[in-house]
Amino acid sequence: MEIKYFNRELDKLETEKVYGDKAVSWLYDSASGRALTNFLIRKPLSQVYGMVQNSSLTERKVIPFIRDFNINMDDYKIEEGRTPEAPFSSFNNFFIRQFKEGARDFSQESNVMPAFCEARYFGHESLNNEVSIPVKGKNWLAKDLVANEKWASVFEDGPCLLARLCPVDYHRFHFPVSGNILDDYRVSGLLHSVNPLALAKVPEVFSVNERHISILDTPEFGKLAYIEVGAICVGKIVQSRELKGSFERGEEKGYFLFGGSTVIVLGEKGRWTPDSVVIENTKKGTEVYQKLGSPIAKAL
Repeated sequence: MEIKYFNRELDKLETEKVYGDKAVSWLYDSASGRALTNFLIRKPLSQVYGMVQNSSLTERKVIPFIRDFNINMDDYKIEEGRTPEAPFSSFNNFFIRQFKEGARDFSQESNVMPAFCEARYFGHESLNNEVSIPVKGKNWLAKDLVANEKWASVFEDGPCLLARLCPVDYHRFHFPVSGNILDDYRVSGLLHSVNPLALAKVPEVFSVNERHISILDTPEFGKLAYIEVGAICVGKIVQSRELKGSFERGEEKGYFLFGGSTVIVLGEKGRWTPDSVVIENTKKGTEVYQKLGSPIAKAL
């Protein structure tokens, strides 16, 4: 199964080079793989695998990974005290690498929502019974994703952006706009893969996987549900700050330790919409790759 996405910066379709594609296919397609998956999707085992990536023994994986996936390291800081030839002391330290100052800028137009991850996006104007995210045949509703009666009705039929982070991507996530934190909680669950290869087999992933949910209040975009979804072999979802009080546009919110994962942002009905490029590609089942901070939605 080829995964194609629209690279917005280059204005063309590209084919994703999937890290561990054969392993994912085996885990979800074969009887023996599915048996192992039943263990890996449990948090303790998945966390142990993620923590292994902190070992200094994994340092040797970094340079081949950078080369194989053609990652432009000019955009990133290297670990303090390291050299370009040996930039990180473990694979996890590479995985949570940070951008250099000025490598990415957040759009400052007040009616524009910038991309909160450097990722592949789906977007919908209204999340309702007619919408399948991201696999045809499985509908997602706000109440399934926020899993909290207090907030479910707030986001009913509202807009949605879903950002999928691959293992090759920058794995920190940011507040898109300024505002205040109203609520913050975790929903326990499993740790299925969020790779499209796996989603085709287990389409209910986003309502059964572990999630960290923050409810945000913003002047231009109303209330937002900011949802970080755990995934197989993600060692941990880390919050970079105490989730209370106010936050600023572009401020780092947190990061995922080893493993690909997903961030979902839900909004109130009629307050904002993903832009036309994202909507039109989503209708075709094609994700849009966007750089962190680039415009992705607009206030209504």
